[in-house]
Amino acid sequence: MTGPVPFVDAHVHLWDLAHIRYPWLTAPFHEDRPAGSTQAIAVNYGLDDYLADAANWNVRAIVHVDAGADPRDALKETRWLQTMADARGMPNAIVAFAALDDPNLDALLQAHAVQPNVRGIRHIVGWHHDPARSYAARDVTADDAWARGFALLRKYNLSFDCQVYPTQFANMAALAARNPDIPVILNHLGMPILTDNDGEDVWLAGLKKLAALPQVCIKLSGVGFIHRRWNDDNIRGFILRAIDLFGVERCLFASDFPTDKLFGSFDAHLSAYHRIVAGFSDDERRALFGRNAVRFYRLGIAI
Repeated sequence: MTGPVPFVDAHVHLWDLAHIRYPWLTAPFHEDRPAGSTQAIAVNYGLDDYLADAANWNVRAIVHVDAGADPRDALKETRWLQTMADARGMPNAIVAFAALDDPNLDALLQAHAVQPNVRGIRHIVGWHHDPARSYAARDVTADDAWARGFALLRKYNLSFDCQVYPTQFANMAALAARNPDIPVILNHLGMPILTDNDGEDVWLAGLKKLAALPQVCIKLSGVGFIHRRWNDDNIRGFILRAIDLFGVERCLFASDFPTDKLFGSFDAHLSAYHRIVAGFSDDERRALFGRNAVRFYRLGIAI
């Protein structure tokens, strides 16, 4: 199972529930959430836990992406992760949380950016007409205040990890087009909702708009959001279409652990991803599983 292809995991979450507040990992737990009940993963998950899950893979570096902490703990999470990185060398990059429409955004971005491993910001704004799907109370992707916050990322040389739904892709593409110097990475294959009318077609049409922008990349991860009972056959098409649209150089495989543990083991996910791209060249697979993440998140390591 452990192969020669180095893996730079572009989407990892770590948490210490006694140190930082995580509302989505706090009782009561409900099935009517985007990932279903999170009770199974509502336990501390540290670097050693991740390394144990990933033990069968050639992990060279990890990118920590904001883990849904209480917004009041956003800076506390970043400082905790930086202390860990200083002591242990991981996480190699940090994507911190900031609400882009926060009136005090500039100060928060500055505080994040002084931490050496911070590379980007994530603000999950996925909105859907079904409240059980939504992460946000409304769609803010066309709001002027949110757009101004997005543009502020360039001041601190920060990228944006984008977690929205396909119906929001057009707004995100327009915003990204107005800010071509801010790198954007679409999370979790764009999270198509197959129960929507024409859900797959809406995903594909919007994906084409985002893929047309050279500063936009996509993470090949989060397949459990598409099919909770996923298998090679029902995720292969989404992965291969994303690679076809964005090209091998703008796609990054990632584990999304431990969130994706709700849908299968680390080995099950990584094995499936390797099987799906088994026909790609060695150079292409090294790009998909490592080199692209090194470049996008400016890790400065050779693999």
